Amino acid sequence: MDLTQIKQRFSIIGNNPELNRAIEVACQVAATDLSVLVTGESGVGKEFIPQIIHDQSPRRHGVYIAVNCGAIPDGTIDSELFGHEKGAFTGATESRKGYFEEANGGTLFLDEVAELPLSTQVRLLRVLQTGEFIRVGSSKVLKTDVRVVAATNINLRNAVAAGRFREDLFYRLNTVPIKVPALRERKEDIHLLFRKFALDYADKYNVPAVRLDEDAVQMLQNYRWPGNVRQLKSVAEQISILEKDRHIHAEVLQKYLPVDSEDNVPALTGAHSADYLSDRDIIFKILFQLRQEISELKQRVDEMQQPTALPAQSRHATDGLLIDDIYNIEEQHDGQPADKTEEVQHEDLSDRPAAPVSLQDATRELIIKALERNGGRRKATAEELGFSERTLYRKIKELGLE
Repeated sequence: MDLTQIKQRFSIIGNNPELNRAIEVACQVAATDLSVLVTGESGVGKEFIPQIIHDQSPRRHGVYIAVNCGAIPDGTIDSELFGHEKGAFTGATESRKGYFEEANGGTLFLDEVAELPLSTQVRLLRVLQTGEFIRVGSSKVLKTDVRVVAATNINLRNAVAAGRFREDLFYRLNTVPIKVPALRERKEDIHLLFRKFALDYADKYNVPAVRLDEDAVQMLQNYRWPGNVRQLKSVAEQISILEKDRHIHAEVLQKYLPVDSEDNVPALTGAHSADYLSDRDIIFKILFQLRQEISELKQRVDEMQQPTALPAQSRHATDGLLIDDIYNIEEQHDGQPADKTEEVQHEDLSDRPAAPVSLQDATRELIIKALERNGGRRKATAEELGFSERTLYRKIKELGLE
């Protein structure tokens, strides 16, 4: 089966060389039983790689199971993967097979493998090396024949250096590395993908397909897409549902692209990102959230003072106020110190609380506000913050928010 047929079979859109290379490597390695580690940012479509590997392998008639390791609590992850015996723990009313047992003769896809606890990593290493495992609550050694494909949006080398991921497991999983490029690295594919999604939603909602003019296409391609293909698909769906005019101009498209994302919120999973939730990631999120709050507050103040609006220079100074507060840097305008009267005026207008005194306090405030916005739903909160559920649970416990 050639590359074009593979793309058609799995509905993969695009001709980017890096994307083509990832698919080609997946096809080449499919005939073997080598472990594969798929890397790439969240939302790039890493799940297609293990599907291609399974479909092109001698195991294609066996079971294919995909497991999101980040969505399973620490206390039950071993039971989910390796099974348990009756009475092994509270609630274990009967024996149960784990995924490694169920997938015997097939393929097991471990998504977000970096979220596995260290104790589970030891068990995983053993089954990869010997094919042997033990159910929770048992002493009997069982055998399985499973092809493992793992994926992560985490820099595993950083995780190894921080002691959060076993080095021997990393090298065992990374026998064949496959990197799926970020959407911003596939500019030539962005409009193709948008058109495909627009046609899909036109059929789904029984409406004419939306089309972009040249300026909108240019904006689409120049946008940073921190959420990658998943975000692009969401934008296409929103526009397809909400816009009455099916010819979309750049001004209309701009409403669906988060302001300042390309400048203020870097992708959390790029080559230079930290292992899990780095201080830098938290700081950027805090900066972005506080800037939004300042902007909303300024807008409310402007509305209250109509028809008299704040001068453009004052508005500019308000926008810059956030950075001054966090880093204690004196704002400079045209080489001169900012007017002290204007600073005091802005301080009175904003009436905001003092900046967090520590990163821990700021992180706590960030999570609390996100939980409040999502009605305490942790899954929705994790998605908003760009964390995995496991990372959010860990932060909640560390910060005493339980």
